Amino acid sequence: MPINCLVVEDEPAAQDILRKYIADCPWLNLVDVCKNALAASEVMNRSEIQLLFLDINMPGLSGMSFYKSLANPPFVIFTTAYPEFAVEGFEVNAVDFLLKPFPFDRFLKAVNKATDSINSQNSSSGNAAYAFVLLKSEKKLHRVRVNEIVHIEAIGDYVNVHLRRGGLIVHETFKGLLDQLPSGYMSRIHKSHAIAVDKIEFIEGNRVRVRDKFVPIGQAFRNEFMQTLKSKNE
Repeated sequence: MPINCLVVEDEPAAQDILRKYIADCPWLNLVDVCKNALAASEVMNRSEIQLLFLDINMPGLSGMSFYKSLANPPFVIFTTAYPEFAVEGFEVNAVDFLLKPFPFDRFLKAVNKATDSINSQNSSSGNAAYAFVLLKSEKKLHRVRVNEIVHIEAIGDYVNVHLRRGGLIVHETFKGLLDQLPSGYMSRIHKSHAIAVDKIEFIEGNRVRVRDKFVPIGQAFRNEFMQTLKSKNE
């Protein structure tokens, strides 16, 4: 499956080079090219981005500050004309750091490293980035990509499936839907709620914030939930 990537670069010449290089790599899918962090945020809110080509030195919010602000950052390859930023780039676990101007072979080396990292992550998470489930809602069968699912909520004999964009009311048992998803992708935090672990923004008391929404943590589920988070960070 193609890797969705986003270029965030304010220089037209550098944009053109990255467009050409990405076009020469058939496994990369260029979703958009943005000239600043604000435009990039809008794209990332509506599209699943797996790899960023991010210029560090941009007007307004710098590329480094933008990347640090992301709750669930994708893999990143930093691009810049200033080598002094390299150390800071690797402090945030950047895949690579490209010093402008860079030739295609150096670009390809960085992309191959990113591809290996993304494939490794997909394998360890049950390939959730590319997996689909079929959900029946309002007499239609919807093909939903697993990593679009943020939160599922039991409502009587139905389940409200909250997606990155919108949602579906599905005639399915809560447990039945959980069993269809890759192991480890969702964590049950309440008798009526489960959340995608990689969509968590922060925990505050007995609730967790995922994609701009607070979800309650049930007392009976709290210890197991916290242990799940701990194991993922080890």
